[in-house]
Amino acid sequence: MRLHYLPLLLLVFVTPATAQSVIHRCIGANGSPVFTDQPCSAQQATSVQPSGHSAAPASTLEPPPILCAANMAELRQSVLDAFANRDPNRLAGLMLWNGYGSSATVANIRSLTALMKQPLLGFDPDDAPLDADTATDTSSLSIDGTKAPSDEPPPPPKTNRLVLRTGTGEADGNMHKQHFTVVRQYGCLWLRNAG
Repeated sequence: MRLHYLPLLLLVFVTPATAQSVIHRCIGANGSPVFTDQPCSAQQATSVQPSGHSAAPASTLEPPPILCAANMAELRQSVLDAFANRDPNRLAGLMLWNGYGSSATVANIRSLTALMKQPLLGFDPDDAPLDADTATDTSSLSIDGTKAPSDEPPPPPKTNRLVLRTGTGEADGNMHKQHFTVVRQYGCLWLRNAG
């Protein structure tokens, strides 16, 4: 008589294992997380789990973006990328925030958000007063005052500031210059609001 119940008893142990279903992690239409045993599409939600079949091998994944500029060219490129994506958080990530109070930080982030709404027209040379180290070298000028051709590349400009030109253009006069001081700290170049 006990043997009659054995298949039924085995069925009881197997049933919970098959009853366990996959939990789907989704983002609902209102933006809140949804955890369900139904597919996300049935809940009119978007899946946040990558599909197992489309995952690329780890060796072909791109490295994470460099968020720290080692030189002025990388810093300018990072600023360009932030403007291209209209991402004030990316621009804020290039800034050194040490010493700012919470109200000053909020004000600066708001100004960055407003700045990102305008197109970036370009970078201007630092228009700070020249000192003896950055004065123009006149030893290579020709008699008529023009620069004599040289085989040597010009030295990089000695600047500790980055000046952004934003707006709709110079023709209509709707142009704004934003000055940032460039600071080297932690082995990187960082922006600080210059005023």
